Formats: sequence, structure tokens, C-alpha cells
Amino acid sequence: MSKNFELMQDARIMAGLPDVVEAQARPAATYDKAHEVPNSTHLNWQDEITREETLKLVQSIFLSRSGRSSKTVVFASIDSGNGCSRICAQAAEALANQKRGSVCLVDANLRSPMLPDFFTVSNHYGLTDALSKKGSILDFVKSIGTSNNLWLLSCGSLASASSGLFNSETMKARVSELRQQFEYVLIDSPPLNNYADGVAIGQLADGVILILEANVTRREAALKITENLRTAHIPILGAVLNKRTFPIPKSLYNML
Repeated sequence: MSKNFELMQDARIMAGLPDVVEAQARPAATYDKAHEVPNSTHLNWQDEITREETLKLVQSIFLSRSGRSSKTVVFASIDSGNGCSRICAQAAEALANQKRGSVCLVDANLRSPMLPDFFTVSNHYGLTDALSKKGSILDFVKSIGTSNNLWLLSCGSLASASSGLFNSETMKARVSELRQQFEYVLIDSPPLNNYADGVAIGQLADGVILILEANVTRREAALKITENLRTAHIPILGAVLNKRTFPIPKSLYNML
């Protein structure tokens, strides 16, 4: 176990975070059909471990049998470049493949949108357009992926005053509309350490999943962000430790 992961576990305990899910960056591996997640032509599913960890996340947050499952969730990184957009997209695709209902992926990272590129679709006519124009929210979403129940609301026309848009009554009404039209809504947020957007969006959702990057995310920053979210009464549903590397060979690690 790396020293960095020990520090992140320590930070999790001190901050009272839910258990960390590890999303490893590993070489590609052959897909096992028993795992129910197809090898997407759009997203680079790196290996079996990544698929398994994504399924764990989906099962824990969205499909829990305890009655505490969430329907509308914000994915937010601590810092930029932590891999939040890809993890959010992979979770949405895995969830859609479970055939439990329609899934809408929302790109709320107006400054650095990435979701349209993952699915090779246009960024035109999306969230910011829905906030400035009339019409059903269904007029602004696009069908994506290999599943017919996965949809994308891209960020649309970029707008600098995003925080004002996200704090508006129109945003509140649009999120409510998304809840009515889709069984699950996954929202990709800008990094919490840089912008206030994630807090504004988180107040409209069931909670936030934090994305932390091994060897990059500082414990102090994670503690500060969790405290800010709790002050805003935003539930922290879980945390993902991304890009953790292994100091021992894969064959030996799998035997542990």
C-alpha cells in the first residue's frame, strides 16, 4: 500500500468521509462478459479492476438495497485534472447498462467541458441554453452510448457567469425537471478548490461524490472542502481515490 493512500485514508477518517473507492490506472485487459459492463467504443475502460470499482460505486450510491440510494448526484474533484469527468461518465455508462431506468449525464463544467468529447457528440445546445431559453428539458438532451437509456445534457454555449446561473431559480427548476424526466441524473462539476459552482449545484442534488487524485490531492485541501460542503448542508456520499499506482506487481497484488 502506498504512503499516499495511507495519508488519504487518514484524511478520510479525520474528515469523517465515507469509504474511499479506488479507481486505478492500469494496462488494458480482456473484458469478462460476466461483469455486465460493455467495453465502450467511446470511453477507454482501462481494465477489469476499473470496471469492478465503477460497478461498486454505482451499486453503493445508486442501487443500494438499504433504501438509501441516491438519484441525482454531483461528481466533483478537489482540484482540476483529477479525472472527475471521466469517472462521472464511466459511472453513468455503467449505471445505464444496469437497465434500471433512464440516465442523464449533465456537463456543468462550463469552463472546461469534456463529456461531449468522450462520446463524440456536439457541445451545441445544452445546459446554458436550457437556462436561457424556454422549452422542455428534453429539447436540450442528446441520446449517447450503446444503451438507449443514456442521455447527455452538454454544457452548451459557454457562459462566464456560471455561478449566477447555477444559483438561479431557473437552474433549480431545470434540475427538478431532470429529476422528473430521468431516473438518475449524474452531474459533472468544476473543481471545488477553484470555483463555487459545485457547492451551488450540490445544494440541488442528493449529494456529492468527491474525486481525489493519488500523489496530488492535499489532505488540507480535502479537509477544507469537506468542511465547506457540510457547512452548506450538502451530503458527501463517497470519495474516489483516482490514479493510485501499485508498488508491487499486479500478479502479486491480486493474490493478497
